[in-house]
Amino acid sequence: MEIDFNKMDGLVPAIIQDNETCKVLMLGFMNKEAYETTVKTGKVTFFSRTKNRLWTKGEESGNFLQVVSIKSDCDHDTLLIQVEPVGPVCHTGTDTCWGEKNDEPVMFLKSLQDFISKRHEEMPEGSYTTSLFQSGINKIAQKVGEEAVETVIEATNGTNERLIYEGADLLYHMIVLLTSKGYRLEDLARELQERHSKTWKKH
Repeated sequence: MEIDFNKMDGLVPAIIQDNETCKVLMLGFMNKEAYETTVKTGKVTFFSRTKNRLWTKGEESGNFLQVVSIKSDCDHDTLLIQVEPVGPVCHTGTDTCWGEKNDEPVMFLKSLQDFISKRHEEMPEGSYTTSLFQSGINKIAQKVGEEAVETVIEATNGTNERLIYEGADLLYHMIVLLTSKGYRLEDLARELQERHSKTWKKH
């Protein structure tokens, strides 16, 4: 990866982003040694300008930032590091250095899709998801239909709590069906996005 450490006297800013929620957690600075240490250990390591030394986030608290991916921007002078945080990120005890909650439930759907895709690829024994894939498209589609009916029943004659429960079941089985056909939840999102764009332009 090409990184220009010369623009800021040997340092580059490193934006730390949660891989699952996409929340920006903090900003730090890296020199070449800090970057190389981060790549080698898999834990985010900065160059501390106040301590004038390398500093691995979590070395005292245990709240490490486990690296998922590292990207350089178009000018090669800023890094975007996606991580899996272990505990709060800020020294004040908050999830982010801006005092935000690192919580974005809708982003869990991507993780769920990734999990189901992995099940489809590995097909581990004893997994309910594996058994669905092994049952075939017709059975999976039938299960989606059953969950859809149960969701409708709860919406019209049930409780709100059961509606959410059955709706979650429906969404889960829909992702399984999409995966079995070679698609992902993002394909549905893309279709909705295109429809929204066309409607917006029309009106």
